Amino acid sequence: MAEKMNATEKEFGQARAVAPPPVHTINGAKSASTQQDYDREYHNPMAHIHSGNDSRLPAFGGEFQPGLYKPVAARKFANPAPLGLSAFALTTFVLSCVNLGARGVSAPNVVVPLALGYGGLVQLLAGMWEMAVGNTFGATALSSYGGFWIAYGILLTPNWNILGEGGPYKTPAALAVDPKMGESAVGFFLTGWFIFTTILLLCTLRSTVMFFMLFFTLDLAFLMLACGAYANDSGAMVASVKLTQVGGAFGMLAAFLAWYNAFAGIADSSNSFFLIPVFHFPWSEKGREVRGNSKTDRELA
Repeated sequence: MAEKMNATEKEFGQARAVAPPPVHTINGAKSASTQQDYDREYHNPMAHIHSGNDSRLPAFGGEFQPGLYKPVAARKFANPAPLGLSAFALTTFVLSCVNLGARGVSAPNVVVPLALGYGGLVQLLAGMWEMAVGNTFGATALSSYGGFWIAYGILLTPNWNILGEGGPYKTPAALAVDPKMGESAVGFFLTGWFIFTTILLLCTLRSTVMFFMLFFTLDLAFLMLACGAYANDSGAMVASVKLTQVGGAFGMLAAFLAWYNAFAGIADSSNSFFLIPVFHFPWSEKGREVRGNSKTDRELA
């Protein structure tokens, strides 16, 4: 009799172990029954990265990872991507305000402290921490743009006098060749960053819409600003001003998209009442998975 009761209790315990958790409803709508399902539903697979069973996680802008990847086992670091994205966003926002001519401000020197400190040093550190957590794309992108801001801050620092009067582009010999040689030099600088951003953009084509749009708008910002510098050197001042303003507009969009992706990486159900979607491309790994699940559901119905 005791053996029969023990067997019954054992079977009952096994049934409880394998039974699916109850599905709760809010106003008649199904809600996620587990924290993992909740995070997946609202597109934040990084919210509890160590508790999932997936061997590889889908692309997610808040992690600055454009493709399927396996996180470093027993990672001791927090996600450094939101820090790097925020540093990039704020510095880009301020420079874009200047490029747009907001409130009549035309001198970009106010960007120097941000470029050296927040957008430069802090973003570079975030890129190094991305290296530590095994994210090659994030390490390459954040470290490179951190270096961009440091270089841009040096370019605008009066003590370096790279573009100022008496500088290398304002010597009598340089002025005799081209009075605005410095503008073309800045154009070369920006064109290089346009090419680099295009390479990164190609790596986001199978990720998410918000992640792709961040690099797409940034790429156009570099292109417009480079063209504006070349137009200035060629004497087309009206075109130069308009191209710089368009570059500022795309830079402003890139700044807000960077903040958007940063929030997506910070927010989870423990600290926010809502999670923002990142919109996976239909041809991405996650998009194909969602379509496959939907097809299965229709077939079962």
